[in-house]
Amino acid sequence: MTDASSNTIIRVALDVPLDRTFDYAAPGPLAIGSRVSVGFGPRQMVGIVLGHATHSEFDLKPARPIEDMLPPLPDDWLVLVRFAADYYACAPGPALFTALPPALRTPRPFIPARDPQYRLTPAGRDWQPPRRAARQCELHAALAASPLARSSARAIAADAGRRLDDWLAAGWIEEVDDQPAALTLGPLPALTPAQQQALDQLPRDGFSPTLLFGITGSGKTEIYLRRIAETLAAGRQALVLVPEINLTPQLESRFRARFPNTVIACLNSSQPERARSEAWVAAWQGRARLVIGTRLGVFAPLPELGLIVVDEEHDASFKQQDGLRYSARDLAIWRAHRAGVPILLGSATPSLESWRHADAGRYGRVELAERATGAALPAIHLIDIRRLPLDDGLSVPAIEALARCRDKGEVSLVYLNRRGYSPALSCTDCGWIAGCPSCSAKLVLHLRERQLRCHHCGHHQPVPHACPDCGNPDLKPLGQGTQRVEAALTRVLPGARIRRIDRDTVSHRDAWAEVYQAIHDGEVDVLVGTQMLAKGHDFPTLSLVVALNTDGGLYSADFRASETLFSQLMQVAGRAGRAERPGTVLVQTQLPEHPLYQALCRHDYPGFAATLLDERKQTDMPPYCHQFVVRADSEKLADARAFLGALVAALPAIDGVCVYDPITASMVRLEGRERAQVLVQSAQRGPLRRMLAELTAQAPVLAKPYGRHLRWSVDVDPLEL
Repeated sequence: MTDASSNTIIRVALDVPLDRTFDYAAPGPLAIGSRVSVGFGPRQMVGIVLGHATHSEFDLKPARPIEDMLPPLPDDWLVLVRFAADYYACAPGPALFTALPPALRTPRPFIPARDPQYRLTPAGRDWQPPRRAARQCELHAALAASPLARSSARAIAADAGRRLDDWLAAGWIEEVDDQPAALTLGPLPALTPAQQQALDQLPRDGFSPTLLFGITGSGKTEIYLRRIAETLAAGRQALVLVPEINLTPQLESRFRARFPNTVIACLNSSQPERARSEAWVAAWQGRARLVIGTRLGVFAPLPELGLIVVDEEHDASFKQQDGLRYSARDLAIWRAHRAGVPILLGSATPSLESWRHADAGRYGRVELAERATGAALPAIHLIDIRRLPLDDGLSVPAIEALARCRDKGEVSLVYLNRRGYSPALSCTDCGWIAGCPSCSAKLVLHLRERQLRCHHCGHHQPVPHACPDCGNPDLKPLGQGTQRVEAALTRVLPGARIRRIDRDTVSHRDAWAEVYQAIHDGEVDVLVGTQMLAKGHDFPTLSLVVALNTDGGLYSADFRASETLFSQLMQVAGRAGRAERPGTVLVQTQLPEHPLYQALCRHDYPGFAATLLDERKQTDMPPYCHQFVVRADSEKLADARAFLGALVAALPAIDGVCVYDPITASMVRLEGRERAQVLVQSAQRGPLRRMLAELTAQAPVLAKPYGRHLRWSVDVDPLEL
């Protein structure tokens, strides 16, 4: 036993999956939020001080403060993360270390680098990087717009430090005083009357969630920029959350052009660890006045927070699917409420939860019903393919429309939300289908690489020369993926310049910059891609969208599938006709009479949302109830189901809470482990929270007999069942 007579006893959170803190002896008083280096078994780990004690039941190991010249983590940040840990049923240690940047998770001291700023010299303005060096061009343009901090330059190009040193030696740039400059604004486009009216309606003070419902191309980003400018002018910080990493560089460039003298920090998982940590600390220290990030950006410490913007608030990418299973959008709303600041939720296809909150008056709703350029919304037509022959998924009307678009010198987009050549490989004799050895999923054929790949666990193997079951060499690809459609377009549109965009082709940092440059230079006739192309991208010369294989979303067992499908189609349709060229959208379907497609043709999100909300109310599904899911996986499905069955039997009855029987997961096998789950729901959040507390108390005890063979987790407010 240790008491405080000779040591200060601190209670430390560690990145271990245990819902508790650990006692250590400190050499002196340490503030809450201090980072310390401690021994945990054979390892040396970082811990975060969360409390103090006068005595401990254990003989304590010493804790060593980390001497990195950073103050203790701020109280409001600790409150945010501990709320997230409690709400999403995660141990405090893993939650805290999920929210920390990489450099602060290690016991090595972190010394923030000096962050000099640079500007172009007259010689640098006369010199231009090679046009094909996309990142160098972007870096040069940023320097031309305003002085640029070294940390901000690293967010543009991974090798920015070396480039800056080379350009400094060549006399093309010079170092400038890094004192924060007064807010200056880049060129301001004139607002349309609708934009001005929307801006005037937005609240300026206090907690006030507002849904900015604007059709694609209506100029929502300009509204964000105007409200952020007001926030920065008031001496406050702003946080902007975006769903996709690929949107960040495009958005960042636009924000830097608008706020040339403002320190902007970018936070996303594709950044080098040092750059992300530097940006996080810059936000914490108040040097960064504007933070742009993906979902992890919600945890950026902002001492002078004045505004939060969540762009594409409906997007499922804001939900983390492992570890701390948080919704960045929902945490952003909670954070805005606690800080007493406005939050702006923007979307052309809002989530049903946000739409219902707006209907009920809990959120404000501001609408943008026309495009900022004055362009009309694209005309959406359905191609009934029930009696039409298809050439690798393409109908004759679609091919003819693509050819006409190419002949006019305009860009078209073929949308297919499935990468690879085909989603399956089959034997024509015995019916064998290539399956993943570790998952309940088919292997996807990637023809160019001569591989079969699992898009769930990453397993890959060569394409067999013959059926492994019967020896038949005639193996046939089933269905279409982006590779197969790309090959078909090359055949039916000879001479067309085709560019495929999916996770196989844009895996490196410069990929999107190269795509934008190629389209700008008129070097692309047809884009082929997945939903990566549907979100936020602005291609002025794109006038035609063709959507393939969309009907699958109407047959899904997921109750959110139709909501997701409508959103994806509305978003991808919105890429067409954003400038002076009128837009056309062709949707191939076998169900042209379906209400979803009819609403799509009318661009009628409100009507479609009303229909879905009525269905959800009748079936008692979100947003008319609250849910959590308990998932278990093991080497044997019987063990997972037995654990969940014992857990359900041990839970007390709580009025208004329905606990369903264990069922196998929709994908029963994933990465070699068998999975089952239990759904718990209630119309009221209070009783559901009490049931969650009972469950998290019972589950560790009931899981002990299974040892390390069993894993279990809780997903609060799940997006997938």
